[in-house]
Amino acid sequence: MDLSLKGLALRLMIHPGSANLGWMSEIIFDVREDEVEGGYIASALGYGIHTQARTLEELRSMVKEAVDCYFDEGMESPQVIRLHFVRDELIAR
Repeated sequence: MDLSLKGLALRLMIHPGSANLGWMSEIIFDVREDEVEGGYIASALGYGIHTQARTLEELRSMVKEAVDCYFDEGMESPQVIRLHFVRDELIAR
């Protein structure tokens, strides 16, 4: 088996049903707490997709809606949305 076929087999094992090798099947959002207004802010890595919400439940819904709006019906959209929570913590000495 040559290397390109090994890569195809590996991708099919990781993401069953996603044989389109040139396309990503996951989009990642950095999620941060909004220190000024409260709630959460989410920004997609590598895309101009941003949204915010007061609760995590609302944020999940808003992220899905933002991805659906960005990738319109003529485009293939990612199959998985990953939320990466970023939190700063200060420790006093």
